Amino acid sequence: MVPPSYYVLLSALIFAIGLYGVLTRRNAVVILMCVELMLNAANLNIVAFAAYLGDVTGQILVLFALAIAAAEVAVGLGIFILVYREYGTVDVTLPRGMRW
Repeated sequence: MVPPSYYVLLSALIFAIGLYGVLTRRNAVVILMCVELMLNAANLNIVAFAAYLGDVTGQILVLFALAIAAAEVAVGLGIFILVYREYGTVDVTLPRGMRW
């Protein structure tokens, strides 16, 4: 059996890649993909510890989290399509009218 520390290290690496992408990119679609990377890193941790403890509850939680993430992507892409139609780009720094 693979020790849980390997999964935690892999999850931290995936989360760091996603965080770097969110903080440095300006394209909304790429930012959305990086957020998904961060969510999948958290899901990897939950599944790894659920398997290590022999509990199925964590895996069920991840299934619900994946369903919510899919709905989030659908809503996010819909918003990006509207922003693209309005401004002609998906650059997140351009539409300043949506701020307070």
